[in-house]
Amino acid sequence: MAQRTGQEDPERYLFVDRAVIYNPATQADWTAKKLVWIPSERHGFEGASIKEERDDEVLVELAENGKKAVVNKDDIQKMNPPKFSKVEDMAELTCLNEASVLHNLKDRYYSGLIYTYSGLFCVVINPYKNLPIYSENIIEMYRGKKRHEMPPHIYAISESAYRCMLQDREDQSILCTGESGAGKTENTKKVIQYLAHVASSHKGRKDHNIPPESPKPVKHQGELERQLLQANPILESFGNAKTVKNDNSSRFGKFIRINFDVTGYIVGANIETYLLEKSRAVRQAKDERTFHIFYQLLAGAGEHLKADLLLEGFNSYRFLSNGYIPIPGQQDKDNFQETMEAMHIMGFSHDEILAMLKVVSSVLQFGNISFKKERNTDQASMPENTVAQKLCHLLGMNVMEFTRAILTPRIKVGRDYVQKAQTKEQADFAVEALAKATYERLFRWLVHRINKALDRTKRQGASFIGILDIAGFEIFELNSFEQLCINYTNEKLQQLFNHTMFILEQEEYQREGIEWNFIDFGLDLQPCIDLIERPANPPGVLALLDEECWFPKATDKTFVEKLVQEQGTHSKFQKPRQLKDKADFCIIHYAGRVDYKADEWLMKNMDPLNDNVATLLHQSSDKFIAELWKDVDRIVGLDQVTGMTETAFGSAYKTKKGMFRTVGQLYKESLTKLMATLRNTNPNFVRCIIPNHEKRAGKLDPHLVLDQLRCNGVLEGIRICRQGFPNRIVFQEFRQRYEILTPNAIPKGFMDGKQACERMIRALELDPNLYRIGQSKIFFRAGVLAHLEEERDLKITDIIIFFQAVCRGYLARKAFAKKQQQLSALKVLQRNCAAYLKLRHWQWWRVFTKVKPLLQVTRQEEELQAKDEELVKVREKQWKVEAELEEMERKHQQLLEEKNILAEQLQAETELFAEAEEMRARLAAKKQELEEILHDLESRVEEEEERNQVLQNEKKKMQGHIQDLEEQLDEEEGARQKLQLEKVTAEAKIKKMEEEILLLEDQNSKFLKEKKLMEDRIAECTSQLAEEEEKAKNLAKLKNKQEMMITDLEERLKKEEKTRQELEKAKRKLDGETTDLQDQIAELQAQIEELKIQLAKKEEELQAALARGDDEAVQKNNALKLIRELQAQISELQEDLESEKASRNKADKQKRDLSEELEALKTELEDTLDTTAAQQELRTKREQEVAELKKALEEETKNHEAQIQDIRQRHATALEELSEQLEQAKRFKANLEKNRQCLETDNKELACEVKVLQQVRSESEHKRKKLDGLVQELQTKVAEGERLRAELAEKGNKLQNELDNVSSLLEEAEKKGIKFAKDAASLESQLQDTQELLQEETRQKLSLSSRIRQLEEEKNNLQEQQEEEEEAQKSLEKQVTALQSQLADAKKKVDDDLGTIEGLEESKKKLLKDMEILSQRLEEKAMAYDKLEKTKNRLQQELDDLMVDLDHQRQIVSNLEKKQKKFDQMLAEEKNISARYAEERDRAEAEAREKETKALSLARALEEALEAKEEFERQNKQFRTDMEDLMSSKDDVGKNVHELEKSKRTLEQQVEEMRTQLEELEDELQATEDAKLRLEVNMQALKAQCERDLQAREEQNEEKKRLLVKQVRELEAELEDERKQRALAVASKKKMEADLKDLEAQIEAANKARDEAIKQLRKLQAQMKDYQRELEEARASRDEIFAQSKENEKKLKSLEAEILQLQEELAASERARRHAEQERDELADEIASSASGKSALLDEKRRLETRIAQLEEELEEEQSNLELLNDRFRKTTLQVDTLNSELAAERSAAQKSENARQQLERHNKELKAKLQELEGSAKSKFKATISALEAKIGQLEEQLEQEAKERAAANKLVRRTEKKLKEVFMQVEDERRHADQYKEQMEKANARMKQLKRQLEEAEEEATRANASRRKLQRELDDATEASEGLSREVSSLRNRLRRGGPITFSSSRSGRRQLHIEGASLELSDDDAESKGSDINEPQAAPTE
Repeated sequence: MAQRTGQEDPERYLFVDRAVIYNPATQADWTAKKLVWIPSERHGFEGASIKEERDDEVLVELAENGKKAVVNKDDIQKMNPPKFSKVEDMAELTCLNEASVLHNLKDRYYSGLIYTYSGLFCVVINPYKNLPIYSENIIEMYRGKKRHEMPPHIYAISESAYRCMLQDREDQSILCTGESGAGKTENTKKVIQYLAHVASSHKGRKDHNIPPESPKPVKHQGELERQLLQANPILESFGNAKTVKNDNSSRFGKFIRINFDVTGYIVGANIETYLLEKSRAVRQAKDERTFHIFYQLLAGAGEHLKADLLLEGFNSYRFLSNGYIPIPGQQDKDNFQETMEAMHIMGFSHDEILAMLKVVSSVLQFGNISFKKERNTDQASMPENTVAQKLCHLLGMNVMEFTRAILTPRIKVGRDYVQKAQTKEQADFAVEALAKATYERLFRWLVHRINKALDRTKRQGASFIGILDIAGFEIFELNSFEQLCINYTNEKLQQLFNHTMFILEQEEYQREGIEWNFIDFGLDLQPCIDLIERPANPPGVLALLDEECWFPKATDKTFVEKLVQEQGTHSKFQKPRQLKDKADFCIIHYAGRVDYKADEWLMKNMDPLNDNVATLLHQSSDKFIAELWKDVDRIVGLDQVTGMTETAFGSAYKTKKGMFRTVGQLYKESLTKLMATLRNTNPNFVRCIIPNHEKRAGKLDPHLVLDQLRCNGVLEGIRICRQGFPNRIVFQEFRQRYEILTPNAIPKGFMDGKQACERMIRALELDPNLYRIGQSKIFFRAGVLAHLEEERDLKITDIIIFFQAVCRGYLARKAFAKKQQQLSALKVLQRNCAAYLKLRHWQWWRVFTKVKPLLQVTRQEEELQAKDEELVKVREKQWKVEAELEEMERKHQQLLEEKNILAEQLQAETELFAEAEEMRARLAAKKQELEEILHDLESRVEEEEERNQVLQNEKKKMQGHIQDLEEQLDEEEGARQKLQLEKVTAEAKIKKMEEEILLLEDQNSKFLKEKKLMEDRIAECTSQLAEEEEKAKNLAKLKNKQEMMITDLEERLKKEEKTRQELEKAKRKLDGETTDLQDQIAELQAQIEELKIQLAKKEEELQAALARGDDEAVQKNNALKLIRELQAQISELQEDLESEKASRNKADKQKRDLSEELEALKTELEDTLDTTAAQQELRTKREQEVAELKKALEEETKNHEAQIQDIRQRHATALEELSEQLEQAKRFKANLEKNRQCLETDNKELACEVKVLQQVRSESEHKRKKLDGLVQELQTKVAEGERLRAELAEKGNKLQNELDNVSSLLEEAEKKGIKFAKDAASLESQLQDTQELLQEETRQKLSLSSRIRQLEEEKNNLQEQQEEEEEAQKSLEKQVTALQSQLADAKKKVDDDLGTIEGLEESKKKLLKDMEILSQRLEEKAMAYDKLEKTKNRLQQELDDLMVDLDHQRQIVSNLEKKQKKFDQMLAEEKNISARYAEERDRAEAEAREKETKALSLARALEEALEAKEEFERQNKQFRTDMEDLMSSKDDVGKNVHELEKSKRTLEQQVEEMRTQLEELEDELQATEDAKLRLEVNMQALKAQCERDLQAREEQNEEKKRLLVKQVRELEAELEDERKQRALAVASKKKMEADLKDLEAQIEAANKARDEAIKQLRKLQAQMKDYQRELEEARASRDEIFAQSKENEKKLKSLEAEILQLQEELAASERARRHAEQERDELADEIASSASGKSALLDEKRRLETRIAQLEEELEEEQSNLELLNDRFRKTTLQVDTLNSELAAERSAAQKSENARQQLERHNKELKAKLQELEGSAKSKFKATISALEAKIGQLEEQLEQEAKERAAANKLVRRTEKKLKEVFMQVEDERRHADQYKEQMEKANARMKQLKRQLEEAEEEATRANASRRKLQRELDDATEASEGLSREVSSLRNRLRRGGPITFSSSRSGRRQLHIEGASLELSDDDAESKGSDINEPQAAPTE
């Protein structure tokens, strides 16, 4: 039994008792009484029955107490039949109105049913007690059931969402909204609990083993489900707090997303949070707490943890505003342990938990930092930094840096940073902001960490269920930025609901095939949403707020003004009605009108922080803190906030452009994401409601609930329902219930339900607008079913009355027949008795009686048969009777059951009656209480009058006091003026000081620049030294090489036998080189193609480069200048190096040639053996040449040694100069120190004087401030007094006028009253005789009812009067003080007219009385107005019904719209044609550009081919000369000549082939140029044709536009915007073209550089072998130079360090000197200015002078000590220097040998590595450039696509504008006036077109110029090639002469300075250089001619 009761108990809170609802007695009562709802102040609405209707008013009798009342018809709301009592879905109510909804919720709530459906909503009312409806048994009960199968519950919502997700594979969302304390969080928990139970992966596997109704269900949640449930306690402890309404209020919104896999198991979860109330961490309202974690930590932390976290008591923290407030029924200590356990379950590590708790402790410590205002200035100071030390210990910061960042943060002003002192208020604000930001970041991290823990599973989530727990609509007296955000969210959510409801309605009507004009109610909310979120045209609230945040001098006031200016005309926006209103603006939301106060909105939106402290936190030693503050670059810094008041616009924002994100923007983004998520889900709506504010169970405040229903959108949903057909009944049910109303409509036999319903409807004669017949249901409008129920009840009552009449008639007839039978039986009995009395003594009768029985013996058998027959009949009768008896017994049982039910109903009725009686008694008691209150109020009124008299007496006293104050005020005014003068002088001084500070800062910056320059010079010196050393090394190498060459020559003279073999090798080499050349040509062609690709990529790069910011461009240009300079230097050095290498290579080649020639000569000598005289002469010449070469080499070595000595001497002189400078600097430093000491003494003296002066000034300023305050107060009082006097005078005049009007109306009313009284008297005299009794009774009743009404009205009036009087009293108390000052002035003036004043006061009293009468009348009028409003609402409902009739009209309108569309299509076609032409023009331009680029690339290819050709020709010539030389040298070598001739022929053939290839290339180039010319001609023709077409089109368009001018007025603004954008685009196009040209030039330069690099690479490969040979030679010479350079470097470094130190000391001393001079000047100025006030301060000065003397003595002592210390310091520094130098010498000596060896090895490795790097870098560079260019091509393609998309979007915009032209049609007639304006605009557009054409022509001119420059370059290149050919000819001639042994002469053409231009870069060769190089080349060959 116990178990059974336990199971049945929850059903009481879920299921409705239907026996009570379907009670026929209540149904009959409802129909009989015509029950309705009327408004009630106490209950919201009360039930009443209609007694009588009188025009617009109705007499009703209250159901509760039987009182009668007259109510306006419009105030009455229909009551639903009892059938709908406690209905589970309020959308089923036939009478959908506020009263019915409230009554249904109230009935269900009092019955313990807290869940109710209302269409899509599930409404939950907080029970404020634990209900047994959340156990696992209940979960199992709802599991797998559909929503309509079970009573309303949060589990039903969860189950339907879960099933829909699994079946439809559609994501679900459950939206819980409501006020704080309504139970949102609890319901969210229940949803998670249900899903964790149902969708647990472990549970699903083990379910088969568990019986369905086990008394103790085992918990099978897996680890993930457990963690999901445990996430809530953590979030609650960090995000929930105790408020006045709720002990565990969520101070943030959250969206919990639970992911499920395909099988429906939970695989993960994610939590998103919104709008954390972080200000609660800093301050709390009365009786409220901050977040739970603070109390939990302080209560639950152990001693060890407290010591670690530096925790104190509750009352020690300023941020815990109300100290420790316990929550009833909860222990913070236990909760702390639960939170820790939850964190462990979530997988938080010990370090993470400790770090979080540290942050919590640090937030509390922030509040304990106290700042003090300094005595003389507004600057804040920190008197004690113990709290700061604790804070910095917890956060891992440096205390000094933290205090500096808080008190004097660095702020960016322009481009420089300045330290700005903070006031106490600023410092406090900064600390609070940091505390809030720290806590917010901790909370965000915590949510992220929980998400990380919940998202760990690897199973793929197929779909999810999202649970949104967010605050509902909030309407306070004054609302701030947070409320705007919440209300904006709720607007969006309500729009989502309306849209969802609209879609479901639409689907239902489509499914049922009903014709209905759908209305998307989501659009109703769009204007309000646009008002808040619209970005532009006009901007919404959030956009304007963001815009104001960017402006430096913007305030909340300017934001409100701009908002009113932009949105003043918006339908949902209202300005404050009066100037006195506290609100700044109002927004009309769907829930009602909300007043907003815009205080601190800009600060809240920007959320500024002290970025100095933020960077410190980012750099914290604690990794957790640094992680929290990692996005430090995205915060709004102090420089932006100070910029709000001080700096000019733009300067403060350049640094963080693009990073600055406001709170509004972030919230808007997160909301749009949320809404996007929710729109993609199937939403389920849960609305939570608070029943009362006392947190009492079983109590429901109707007005509070109604407000919440309005705010939650439940009533909005009902409004939407009313527009459609909310009541739907299945055909069968409709037929079954209402067939009684149409008895003969349906024929007998089977009939389809739909046909039957149609016939019934026809018979009922319903209006077609009131119903629709679907496929399976019949739909009714609101209220129709209630009407049908009434008709049905009336019909049933008629039938029952008729049935009762028939029954009574039948019973009466039966009784009458029985009476007749009894009468006839009596007569028979009487007759028989009389006969018996006569015959009893007759003998024959006796005989008859005795004989008669004997006669029947003969008939015995017949009798027996008869008896048998009778017996059979009797048995049959018995069976029938038994059957009847059974039936009767069954009926009897049924009747007994019905009797019991009736008895129960009767008992319930008696209980209700008893309750009503109790209510009546309570009302009577309340009446007595109200009467007592009335007496109290009357006594209070008398007391108020007495107080008024007292106040008047006080007023008189105050007048006298005011006079005294005025005299004092005059005196203070004089003093204030003096102080003002002093203030002006002080401000002037401050300005001077600030200017001087700025000058000093400029000087400082100059010194720093000078210091940098010095450092640069030193670096240059070192680099020059290194270069000189390298040159020396090179020279040494040359010397070694030449020595080696001589030895080689001597050796090769002996080896002349190998010449033939080497010639053959040479031939093979030539063959190889020809093949190489062919390969090179192929490579060049490939390179040309690559360059084309690169060009395209470079064009893409151009656009990417343009996207960079202007600021970066400036910096880039500066950097580029430096780079160019450095590159120029590097290039010069490289050229020198290359020239040296080239000379060396040439020398090598010459050496090889000579050796070959020597060998050839030897062979010839051996063959011929002719020792002629000529040969001997040749030998002697050769020997002479060798000797001369040796001499030249020796001379060169001597020269090199001389150069090295010169360099060393220069170096020594430079070192001596530097040492001299050092000594001078030291002397200068000593002088500066002496000056500094003198200045310091002066400074101290002056500082003392300044302190004294500042003290005096501060005291005087303090006094002045006090006096200023008093003056301002008095001024305000006087101003208020005057204003109030003026207002009273105006009021008096107004009241007088009103009084006159009222008196005239009164007279008329009295006249009418007299007339009516006379008529009434005559009528009463007539009726007295007939109706005296009736009148007496009615009079009594009426007097009673009127008395009750009067009492109620009097009570209401008295209450209102009391409130008004209290308000008036408060206002009077405020006004009295002001009036006292007024009346004092008035009394002085009106001493003579006291009598008149008394008269005026009497008139004033009369006026006040009249005013009261008028106010009463005004109230009556207001009541009448309310009635009118209600009638208006009723009419509105009727109007909604009539809207259906408008459908026909709309069809006509749609036809008209179709015609409009045709016109629009024509216009669109015209626009498309114009767009097509524009596209064709763009295409032609693009083709032209492509052709130009192709031409350029081909020209380049030609140039390269020509270069290759020239190279081949040169080689050919060289070969020919070699051949000729060989031929001339000896005739006998026939074989070699023959072979050489063969090779020559082959080479000539190859050359001819190359020529043919070149000719083909030239032909191709010519063809491309011809094609280019043709394209240009075609392009020009196309352009001309385009222009002609355009002109023709423009003429056509002008004609059309003249017709359409009237329609385009609204589009002018958009056109202007487009024009601006086009102008911007043209400007950007020009920029891009210019940049493109620059980039093309760069590309060309880069290509050439690349070619040169390739050549160099080949050269390097050849040179590498030489390097390997030279390595061994270089080692010996390098060792010595390295040792010297190391010593020099060490000396240089030490000198540099000393110079730097000296410079720093010099700068510091200079700064100190200037600062001291400045202070001296300032003090001198101050002394000069304060000379006038010195006489009063002389005494103090004398005292101070004595003090100064003492201080001077002390200072002298200190100076002497300082000098001693300086001497010691110098000695120690000298010792240190000597020791350092010795140490350096030792080290250098020790490491010389080691370093030499290591360096040689390293150098060898480096050279090898360099070679590999050069090879690799060349390859990688080309690969990188190719890949980069390919990427850029991709980017350009993407940009092209984007542009195409943008163009498509622009076309769409055009189409939209064309649609808008439809609306413009109606305004055609009004807009004819504006035709002229449009013509002007067209002319402007034409001018614009011409301008664009001009720009196009300019672009073409630029292209021609570029071609000209290209040709010029070509010519220059040709000149260069010619010059190179000349040089090659000279070289060949020189060789010939060398061979012949003739003298060497240089042509005059090479004298002077030659300049060679190669595409912008110039290479200059002086005569000396040319000669030196020539000498390098020719020295091994030519002998000097002496």
